[in-house]
This record gives sequence, C-alpha cells and structure tokens, in this order.
Amino acid sequence: MITVEKMLKIVEWTGLAVITLIFVFPFIWMMITALKSLPETVVFPPEWIPETWMWSNFKVAWSSGPFLRYFFNSLFVAVAILVLQILTMVPAAYAFSRYQFPGRGFLFGLTMAALMIPPQITFLPVFLQMSEWGFINSYIPLILPYAASAFGIFLLRQSFMQVPEELIEAARLDEASEWRIMWRIMVPMARPVLVTFGLFSFIYHWNDYFWPLVMTNSDAFRTLPIGIAMLKDAEGGIAWNIVMAGNMILVIPILIVFFVAQRQIIRAFVYSGVK
Repeated sequence: MITVEKMLKIVEWTGLAVITLIFVFPFIWMMITALKSLPETVVFPPEWIPETWMWSNFKVAWSSGPFLRYFFNSLFVAVAILVLQILTMVPAAYAFSRYQFPGRGFLFGLTMAALMIPPQITFLPVFLQMSEWGFINSYIPLILPYAASAFGIFLLRQSFMQVPEELIEAARLDEASEWRIMWRIMVPMARPVLVTFGLFSFIYHWNDYFWPLVMTNSDAFRTLPIGIAMLKDAEGGIAWNIVMAGNMILVIPILIVFFVAQRQIIRAFVYSGVK
C-alpha cells in the first residue's frame, strides 16, 4: 500500500525530473544539432540521433574566423573585470560592514540604487564618454565600466556582517592592520561568496554580446559571442550545425568553471557559523 509520504515523494521526484528536463533539453538539443549534417538540421520531424556524427563541425566553426583571438579576448575581458571587481568591492564591503562614518547610509543607498538602474539607461552616456576619450575599439571600454559591482558589494557586505566582532577585535589586539584583517581574515571567511560572485560575473561577461558589439569594430578586440553570431554561410542562410558547434565551444569553458566551483557555491548558500 502506497502511503501519503510515498505519494508526496513520488510527486516531488516527478516534479524535479520535469524541471530538470526543461532546463537540460535546450543543451541536449544544441549538442545533438552540433553533431548533425546541415540537411539533418532542417528536416521535419526532427531526427534525434544523427546518421553520421559530424565532429568536423567543431573544426569548421573554429576555423571560420580568428576564433583563437575571440577566445583570448573573452577570457581576458572576463578575468580582468573580475579582478577589478574584487579589488573594489572588498574594501567597499568591509567599510560598509565594519565602519561608522558620516554618510554611510546614504552612500550604501546609492550603491543599492545602482542595482535598480537598467543598463539601457547608462549605455548611451558611457558610450559617448568612451568615444570622447578615444577608447572605442580597445579593451578599456569592455572592462572599465564594469570595474565595480553594486551587487558584489551588497553580497560581500552581508557576508562580512556575519563575522563576529570579537574575532576582529582579537586581530586588532595582535596589532594586525585593517588591511591585513580585511584580506587575511574577512576574505578567506567569505570565500564561498566570492567564488559564487566570481562565477556569476565570469558567466555574464563571457556571454556578453551587446556591449562588445557596440564598443568594438575589429576582430582584434571582438569576443567569442560576436564571432559565433557571425557563423553564417556564403549564401546568407544559417548553418545551424556550425552555429551550434560554435555555441558548444562557448559553453564548455563555463561548464568547466561551474563544476570546479560548485562546492563553494553550495557553501555560499549554507551559513554554518564561525568555528
């Protein structure tokens, strides 16, 4: 006899399976399409299993342009932004969480207000400013506007506020400087939060298409999403198998980073106190 608890468990697992399928299906379809021939991508009804596994699609996608340059640009921009964000948000979060100074609430309110401003509003002023300074078509406009993160400051401040004040006072009694306390005590204790934020930041800027598109006009500074968007055949139609192979090239580094950092991400959402 099936009890109520077993029925609830079945419903729970069924719901989880359906949700997982919804999120995983597009990735599976992209992977299958990347291994098909071009005629197989347009047949209806669609075929799930390719007749011939076209691994050469990845080579065609990679050799269709300066993809190595695109890959390097995406990696350099995403990592540079993340480094600058950490260097700015750690001192800001430490100050907001541990210091009482005039205008503290007002400045933190401005930081939170930045989260509510859509990027579409600030795009044109930033573009005109970068154009006036002569930075268009370089790495600077891809990196500098994202050097600080209001979300990162808020997230890290909340983590810093969970650290007991007694721990900081003990470090001060040992004559540790504020800089040492911040980087040697606070930052290691907030490592799961930093790793989680780093993953979100890396994914966002690795996949960013619009900003590099308007800020660059040559292959020397274009990023991988732009290169993938340019994967079209000579007749102007879209070769979906090649495009999906390019998308797989774009997604694989993100998956690697995610699986490496997943333990820290789980820890970021489970606060276990300070031992």
